[in-house]
Order: sequence, then structure tokens, then C-alpha cells
Amino acid sequence: MLMRLSIINGPNLNLLGTREPEIYGTESFEAFLVQLKERFPSVAFGYFQSNEEGKIVAAIQEQSQSGTDGFIINAAAYAHTSIAIADTVAAIPQPVVEVHISNVFSREPFRHHSYLSAHANGLIAGLGLEGYALAVRYFLNTFQEQGH
Repeated sequence: MLMRLSIINGPNLNLLGTREPEIYGTESFEAFLVQLKERFPSVAFGYFQSNEEGKIVAAIQEQSQSGTDGFIINAAAYAHTSIAIADTVAAIPQPVVEVHISNVFSREPFRHHSYLSAHANGLIAGLGLEGYALAVRYFLNTFQEQGH
């Protein structure tokens, strides 16, 4: 049985590979997603990226209702500002792992707080794109432990 995971990326993550490569690396998320699918053939990935808060809220709601098993969410700057996205995460029944590519705790103080974290099952920060793969492993292990 395939596990269905939805990856939701927030603002400016469409610029990965060219945006501040010293912080975010040189690989685009699209190229990384191809590798992620190859590494985890037992997972069907949904993917959505937007620079617009309302579109992210709508995508989470839609994918929640379409039967995804869990979410990997990198709300980017919206993690630190969006009560709307946090409320949406609180409202859905699926588990959520929050991911940040950079170590937000070693950056500017405003990045040290995330509104999403209180509603997420876990947080992975500072491990680059590999944080997404670690989130997938968490879901696979949890799904297996529950006997699915």
C-alpha cells in the first residue's frame, strides 16, 4: 500500500538553487523531489508551492480532504508570521512535520518562533533538503509501527 504524503512549500522556495546558495544550497526543489521519489518508491508525493498565504491555506485544506496520510510543510517566512496557516494545520486531522532548510535558530531572532510548531508532530531544521527525507522516514516508521 502506498503512503500518500503532501509536501507544501512556502514563499521563495521556488528559487532554491539560485537563492542564497550559501544558506539554501544549489539544488532546485524540483530536482530534489525527483530524487526523493526515487529514494522512497513506496510513497506517493503530492507537491505544492506558493508565494501566497491564502493559496497555501487552500492547498492544505484540499489535500487534507483528498486523503493524504501526512504533510511535510516548509512554510518558509510564513512559519514566523502566519496565524492562518497555523490555524489550518491545527484544523486538519493528518500529522504534520515542519521542515526548515536552514537552522532558523542560528539566524535572526524573528526566525526563532514558528506559529506552526505548536501544531506539528515534529520539527526538522538546519539539515538542508535532507530534512524532507528525514520527515519521510518519520512517516514511514510511524506508519509501519501502526501496522499499516
